[in-house]
Amino acid sequence: MSKEYFSHETAIIDEGCKIANGVKIWHFSHIMPNCTIGENCNIGQNVVISPEVVLGKNVKVQNNVSIYTGVTCDDDVFLGPSMVFTNVINPRSAINRKSEYAKTHVGKGASIGANATIVCGHDIGEYAFIGAGAVVTKHVQPYSLWVGNPAKQMGWISEYGHRLQFDKEGIAVCFESNEMYKLDNGVVKKIK
Repeated sequence: MSKEYFSHETAIIDEGCKIANGVKIWHFSHIMPNCTIGENCNIGQNVVISPEVVLGKNVKVQNNVSIYTGVTCDDDVFLGPSMVFTNVINPRSAINRKSEYAKTHVGKGASIGANATIVCGHDIGEYAFIGAGAVVTKHVQPYSLWVGNPAKQMGWISEYGHRLQFDKEGIAVCFESNEMYKLDNGVVKKIK
């Protein structure tokens, strides 16, 4: 049976991985056992995907990213260059804490910028946008925009990736994509 994905000759792919059609795995990347990579994902150079990680369809993983056990990403997630996930709150070299791995879930369409850090146990909502260099230490709501260290919410963002400006009735329109959003009690929902 022939594989229906591309892997560069320097990539290491362990047995027991589930890799869907259309995936591209680039130079010096390591795909570890029992992980799942969905259709049309692009795995950049020098990426490590640890055991039991799950990536949905069309996830873009830029260069130098390590995705550790406990992380799951829905479809259409963007992981910027050298961004960081963690999976232990209080690591010590001499203490094995594999039984304490904290989970992190990244929702559909979310983007995490270059050099951002996601402290484990904090989920990223769908279509959220984490700016470059941000350090996320809290759960992130869907459609929210976060920047800084520690990261703070600076506004809202559309599925198209543009900042939303809400009127007095709590309605915002992304004119580039003709999407419409409603802000109600601190929660954003797409209504068109």
